[in-house]
Amino acid sequence: MSTLEKKSCLSASGLTKVFGFGRQKTVAVDHVDFNFYEGEVVSIVGESGSGKTTLAKMLLGLISTTEGEIYFQGQKRDISSQKKKKEYWKNIQAIFQDPFSSYNIFNKIDAVLLDCIYMRGGRNLPHAKKVELMTEACSFVNLKFEELTNKYPFELSGGQMQRLMIARIFLLKPKILLADEPTSMIDACSRATILDMLMQLRKETGMTIIFITHDIGLAYFVSDSVYIMEHGKIVEHGSADAVILTPRQPYTRRLINDVPKIYEEWDLSTV
Repeated sequence: MSTLEKKSCLSASGLTKVFGFGRQKTVAVDHVDFNFYEGEVVSIVGESGSGKTTLAKMLLGLISTTEGEIYFQGQKRDISSQKKKKEYWKNIQAIFQDPFSSYNIFNKIDAVLLDCIYMRGGRNLPHAKKVELMTEACSFVNLKFEELTNKYPFELSGGQMQRLMIARIFLLKPKILLADEPTSMIDACSRATILDMLMQLRKETGMTIIFITHDIGLAYFVSDSVYIMEHGKIVEHGSADAVILTPRQPYTRRLINDVPKIYEEWDLSTV
């Protein structure tokens, strides 16, 4: 599909975030421009401190912008009231790196899933229909709702909690999913399963997935487009093949060289 046929779902112009004042000033995100399209898988790649998580929080509306504009579906984003924010959050949701801090420890799993049904306007559905929807969402991520009901999230393993977060997304069906290092705290086998579930969800609902990651190998494997962030700036972007197979920037080349290769002697000089 050419970019002429693709519809923009989230874009930004001159997006900037500054923390502090004077000598204490830190420019976390520095005049960033991007355009993400409907149904696309995008990766924003950078090391710790590159500004990628701050950018994610700005896109979610969790922190304010210092300068620049964010556009949602071609219109300037307006989250000036709590009501408008809630409406925006129906369309953009997130999965975070640490599943343990993503849940209210006092809410049972039933409440976590019911909140998603209510957010989609299903508050007045019959109880049996709500149970059916929750069972279907859990089944999608290979969990059994009857084994989870009346439990608290902290009674689950890290991998199960990550899958429960995807079950939430299955119920909410947002237009955009922001995944901030969603597989970094789980083992390799669960990681492949989680990625597979996210790709299946994208296939079924046509959502745009934005991965925030330091893992350039993951970015290459899953993405249509890749954006490379260094010190708050986007230093390179393009298709996954263009950016990773023919990188133009030294920083991108270093990120690629930092990926250990089984068949080559490891170069630890950049570590």
